[in-house]
Amino acid sequence: MDDITVHRHVLDELDYAPVIDAAQIGVTVENGIVTLTGHVRNYAEKSIAERVALRVRGVRGVVERIEVRYPDNPSVGDEALAERCARVLEWDVRIPEGSVTLKVERGCVTLQGCVPYYHQKAAVDKALRRLAGVTDIVNIIAVKPPAQAVEVKSRILAALRRSARDPDTIQVHVDGGKVILDGCVDVWRDRELAERAAWSAPGVRAVEDRLTLAS
Repeated sequence: MDDITVHRHVLDELDYAPVIDAAQIGVTVENGIVTLTGHVRNYAEKSIAERVALRVRGVRGVVERIEVRYPDNPSVGDEALAERCARVLEWDVRIPEGSVTLKVERGCVTLQGCVPYYHQKAAVDKALRRLAGVTDIVNIIAVKPPAQAVEVKSRILAALRRSARDPDTIQVHVDGGKVILDGCVDVWRDRELAERAAWSAPGVRAVEDRLTLAS
């Protein structure tokens, strides 16, 4: 499909999108790469415009240079915006408590941290995109699946075997991202090995060490 046709289809799709003022968005196409310029009323519209362009057949990529201009709304300071974002995340039951940190610079919200599932990462973005003052969102939250007891156990056993220790006296319990180590060890070195192995398993966010020294 040639660039002229792609250009026309992108404009048509933007016109059909009910929440976007397509007249405020500029579109250029070169070798299937669409560049969006202009301005929108909030970050949510900016995200929608990008998604609309990407779904058009023949589009190979999108360069997004749209500016967010909040109508009749005074500029929100970064400190106030950071506080709003933090409060929204605290209230959202989909997002594990303490799993996400954020930084705000000139309205751009950078999200970091780790969550067990992708839908939780997407929920963070969705929860913040309509907040007044948000001009952009950089979501670099990592997704790590919940720890599995079998995998954690196998890592601990392997670590202990490499040290010529007996791993059969250690029990591993997994509750979400928390690992509980029970049982007894012959030397404290084995306890350190077991704890380190538990932390190395994907999805582990906390380790409770209940191991005791054999008498």
